[in-house]
Amino acid sequence: MTVPLKDVHDFIGIGLGPFNLGLAALTAPVEDLDGIFLERKANVDWHPGMLIEGTTMQVPFMADLATLADPTSEFTFLNYLKDQGRIYPFYIRESFFQLRAEFQDYLRWAAARLPGLHFERTVTSVDFQDGVYAVTSDGPEGTRVDRARRIVLGTGTPPWVPPACRDLDAETVCHASSYLEHRERLRQCDSITVVGSGQSAAEIYRDLLGGIGEGYELHWVTRSPRFFPLEYTKLTLEMTSPEYVDYFHGLPAPKRDELNAAHKSLYKGINAELINEIYDLLYELRFTSGEVKTRLLTNTTVEKAATDGTSIRLGLRQHEQDRDFELRTEGLVLATGYGYRVPDFLEPVRDRLRLDATGRLQARRDYSVDTAGGAEIFVQNAELATHGFTAPDLGMAAHRNSWIIRSMTGREVYPVETRIGNQEFGAPLA
Repeated sequence: MTVPLKDVHDFIGIGLGPFNLGLAALTAPVEDLDGIFLERKANVDWHPGMLIEGTTMQVPFMADLATLADPTSEFTFLNYLKDQGRIYPFYIRESFFQLRAEFQDYLRWAAARLPGLHFERTVTSVDFQDGVYAVTSDGPEGTRVDRARRIVLGTGTPPWVPPACRDLDAETVCHASSYLEHRERLRQCDSITVVGSGQSAAEIYRDLLGGIGEGYELHWVTRSPRFFPLEYTKLTLEMTSPEYVDYFHGLPAPKRDELNAAHKSLYKGINAELINEIYDLLYELRFTSGEVKTRLLTNTTVEKAATDGTSIRLGLRQHEQDRDFELRTEGLVLATGYGYRVPDFLEPVRDRLRLDATGRLQARRDYSVDTAGGAEIFVQNAELATHGFTAPDLGMAAHRNSWIIRSMTGREVYPVETRIGNQEFGAPLA
């Protein structure tokens, strides 16, 4: 049976993290573009486990929902500050980097003002029927089906847990994504180990180090050869640009994979100020307390893990020396990052997805991943393999949404920049 056009949306966004929320902000004033958004949680909930007191964003405040596409939008961070009566204090503070909890509050402020957002809707399946996509979701009011010509996937990346740790079920084991929920329980342990090498691991270690006087031992294990800083020089930042994405997207898949492995310091490193703060705190603790019960282990991977009474026995390997050793810990925090997985609810339309031999989504330059020729299914932060390290970057979100809106409408609603940097990333064409 043909679905009446009045019952078909132009698009349905699935998930409401910052990327799809930005799409909602940028499409709200576009009169001829009708979209709705479905989110399984009761509100926008951006990394709640990592809203540690005093932590700040790693990107400037202009990397908000709308500014880099439309600075005049009512959904900019500066308009949020003005509405909250805090724009002058923020100005006097003289920092580009807002508090992380403040960013969460900003997202919720915007969500409360945007139309078409439907919370507590868990998508269970996406089908293709009568030339449109049928999205089935469950919620407090029951099951319903919404239909649209296009889908925009913004479901985020689930936590990644090392294979050796996947069978651990102790209450004192958690992923960084739920750290705050477990923090007080962890602090009751005799020993705590943080596994990971990026910003989250460093923030958690710093937070726990501040309470080490309570009597626990604290260990930090990383497979990286050092606690390397996030690269944040200006010519490096030019790589978060449309022309670098063009260059990267045009490379063969094996070369892209090689570059992604080499680019971890561009988006997975630690803020240099935080590294120095950790060192200074260790220095102070050693001066005031003498021995500090902490160990920092580099070049080390978790090969085995097993619960042993009230403790966890970690089998570690120092991979430059090829030496194995054990570490016992009562608490374990896995700051081991996230990894994209194609959602199960897409299984009915799997034949309409562009996938490579390993099952990864193969996004076109306009972020579409459908086999129908483009402009039907789009992705947000699921295109690392095709677009590189800019995929999770908040600073490129407005640019990506401008691309998606242009593909959906057939016109340039927001200027889509093609060149912003000083560098040339490829060889001259002639």
